[in-house]
Amino acid sequence: MTVRSITVSQLNEYIKNLFASDRMLSAVCVTGELSNFKRHSSGHLYFTLKDSDAAVQAVMFRSDAARLRFSPESGMKVIVTGRVSLYPKSGQYQIYVNTMQPDGIGSLYLAFEQLKEKLYRKGLFDPAHKKALPLYPKRIAVVTSPTGAAVRDMIRILNRRYPLCDVLVCPVKVQGDGAAQEIADMLDYVNHHRLADLIITGRGGGSLEDLWAFNEEVLAEAIYRSDIPVISAVGHEPDITISDYVADARASTPSNAAEIAVKDAFELKRALGDLAFTLAKYQSDRIKAERTRLARLTQTPVMTDPRQYFTDRRLSLDVISDRLASSMRLTLERRRAQTARLAAGLDAMSPLKVLSRGYSVVTDGRGVVRSVGRLTTGGEISVRLSDGSADCTVVRVTKEQKENVS
Repeated sequence: MTVRSITVSQLNEYIKNLFASDRMLSAVCVTGELSNFKRHSSGHLYFTLKDSDAAVQAVMFRSDAARLRFSPESGMKVIVTGRVSLYPKSGQYQIYVNTMQPDGIGSLYLAFEQLKEKLYRKGLFDPAHKKALPLYPKRIAVVTSPTGAAVRDMIRILNRRYPLCDVLVCPVKVQGDGAAQEIADMLDYVNHHRLADLIITGRGGGSLEDLWAFNEEVLAEAIYRSDIPVISAVGHEPDITISDYVADARASTPSNAAEIAVKDAFELKRALGDLAFTLAKYQSDRIKAERTRLARLTQTPVMTDPRQYFTDRRLSLDVISDRLASSMRLTLERRRAQTARLAAGLDAMSPLKVLSRGYSVVTDGRGVVRSVGRLTTGGEISVRLSDGSADCTVVRVTKEQKENVS
């Protein structure tokens, strides 16, 4: 019996056709844990799907992976749908995944939590970055759908509360593919052209899917880089979006955003009235106090009898003058006595006093002569006495011999 052989490629192709002809394998839904997860540079996802007893290889192509609302990770339990086929080159069968969602938790909720954690780490929620809302905005840009009830409510409340403010409606999609990017582009446009002092962006209530545009990173980044303060007004009170965390202020509803954005004109008028009343009362009280003070001043001696006031001041001036003169006399007497003592001391030490006792001073051209050694016969000297001086010629020089005392 002759057995006809086939190539490996033919065998794998045959088995692949068997997989393709099996209706059950063309659309499977499998639950398992992600393992060896890898995101290729091409955008395709490669991973192993396993449970406690078995494992199967899987791939998710870029076009399907782009629709994921969350970021798959190894260890995550998921539910995938797709088809089972054979990869001819390796002879290994694998699941070609079309959709994937977390097992036990919604994919949108998981995506929300993942993005919130990511943006928190990047600092987009930092309170230090949040800007104060203007107290009296001149123009407010409302970035939302132009046809929804939310925009009509905001315009009505803004016009009622603060008619001095202009409202600029910037129409955008708030739901569906591309909505987040469209809102982000409009925020950038308003900032670039400085069209407003304040921005409100949001929409009315809806499901998590309906509000998802306000949970996308592209919009969060646009709100964060906005130089104009932004109020996020999405859905109803319980609804929380990523935009709420990033914005400079969060409103529970679009209507509440309008109330936060502007002051109530009626309340401002009442406050101005209260201030006017307070100011008038202050002025009245101040005038009354100044009149009372003026009345007291008119009763003082200087006002009732100015001459007596100056008379008293003259007497005080005379007393001060006498004290000053007395002090000057005492000071001069002390200084004279001190000067006399110093003069007597100087006089006692004066060389002229020595001359008056019969002594004289001999000088030559070089100064005072202290020894006969400087004198020469015929030399000229000057002799200073107490009452005058005499120019002399040296006739003889005799040097006195000192006796040795032993």
